[in-house]
Amino acid sequence: MRRIAVVLLAVTLANVAAARQQAITFGKWLPVKWFVGPAEDKTLDLQVRALYVGGSPRDFTIGEPRDITDRLFVVRRAYRINDRLPEDPKKVPKWKWQRGGWLLVDRQSGRVTELKLPNFDPFYSTASWYRDYVAYCGLSDDAEKLYAIVARIGDRQPVVRKELGPAKGAEMPDSECDAPTWQRPPVRVTFTPKGGQPVTFAIRGRAGDVLAPQAEPPEKPGDSSAAPEQSR
Repeated sequence: MRRIAVVLLAVTLANVAAARQQAITFGKWLPVKWFVGPAEDKTLDLQVRALYVGGSPRDFTIGEPRDITDRLFVVRRAYRINDRLPEDPKKVPKWKWQRGGWLLVDRQSGRVTELKLPNFDPFYSTASWYRDYVAYCGLSDDAEKLYAIVARIGDRQPVVRKELGPAKGAEMPDSECDAPTWQRPPVRVTFTPKGGQPVTFAIRGRAGDVLAPQAEPPEKPGDSSAAPEQSR
């Protein structure tokens, strides 16, 4: 009887867990316009779609999701902001689409959390994910300095925060850096600011060290690329 009770309890708990698990789905892609530039007189095409949790819309997203574990994934957020001035004659909202940060989604519980990524700028930062690390070029609070940032999900302090120089503040998005590139093993990530030199960091757990640029191999004797000068 005791074994039967244990089996029934296990089945009951499994059914409860299955009932609590929320279905995570995405809606259809919708084409929208993103207004950019100082006067917001230029438009870029975006594709957005709704994120549904248990059949209810939770948020809008852009781009493809990235699996972190078999339970967690991340996806970039999009949202609409009301651009209507108080003195505008029409009182209906004037919605404009914007890019946001990143969402962390738990497939089992259905919980959606907006990640607080240090110095992440929705306009300029291009994130690159590897395992539970994310690398991107971030901006200082006054938007004057550019930083190489490596953050880890669940950590309060970034693994890497290294100044790369002054920010350019160009008119177009993603114009400060190329997307960082990851390598393994060992785990390394390289940042390439626009018009600057690449900087590579070795990542070890919660620490990151700058790697010195690789020197050019020494020239072998008799292997000169220049042709010998002919005597007259």
